[in-house]
Amino acid sequence: MARLLVIHHSPTRGVASLTEAALAGTRDESVEGVEVVECRALDFATGAASHEDLLAADGYLLGTTANFGYMSGAMKHVFDSTFLQVGGALDACGGGAASEGATRGRPFGLYVHGRYDTTGAVRSVLSIVGALGWKQGFDVLEVMGDVTEGDRERAYELGGTIAALVAG
Repeated sequence: MARLLVIHHSPTRGVASLTEAALAGTRDESVEGVEVVECRALDFATGAASHEDLLAADGYLLGTTANFGYMSGAMKHVFDSTFLQVGGALDACGGGAASEGATRGRPFGLYVHGRYDTTGAVRSVLSIVGALGWKQGFDVLEVMGDVTEGDRERAYELGGTIAALVAG
């Protein structure tokens, strides 16, 4: 059975509600043949999760807050602690390079919640997953301010779409 790994940092009500909706979408009754594994980004800091979880997955759904123009520190730690072990590559200047690694070509989705701006958070995640060679499976869901029912519906659709891509 295919495996979708959902990695999120959901410290606020807003991003937590997006996470709940995205997870519900991954488990929509029309999606079959995929195991959904939920993992908090902080699990990578405590040792409850590792690069092995990324290697065992067939696709990824990522959720983060936008903090000071960047992804959450917890999500950044996920990438910092796993990048090279899952096949990420660095160029001569230490930047991300096109990867031929073990997770190359796997689909991913991303949702980001921020109060004022999500641009830097989205750019930072896309830069790293691009260096890993992951393939974007759905438009990035960027939500600023209060989360609406429409935002939750889009999160549900994002989760369902990525799950369906992973299921094949």
